[in-house]
Amino acid sequence: MHLIINGEDHDDLPDHLTVAGLITHLGLPERKIAVERNLEVIPKSTFDTVVLINHDALEIIHFIGGG
Repeated sequence: MHLIINGEDHDDLPDHLTVAGLITHLGLPERKIAVERNLEVIPKSTFDTVVLINHDALEIIHFIGGG
C-alpha cells in the first residue's frame, strides 16, 4: 500500500493497515501521538478500527516531553 506520511511517500506498507498498526509498524509510541488523515483528525479512541486506504495522506505528530 502507498501512503504519504508527513509529506513523504511510503510504498512498502502492508494492506489493511489500521492507524494503530501503522504506528506499531513505524516503531512510534502510541501514547503521545496525534494523527490526521486527509486533513481530518483521527480520534485516538478509533486508532484500532480506522483502516487506512491506498494513497491516504497522513500527518503524524509525536509529542516529546522535556524541561
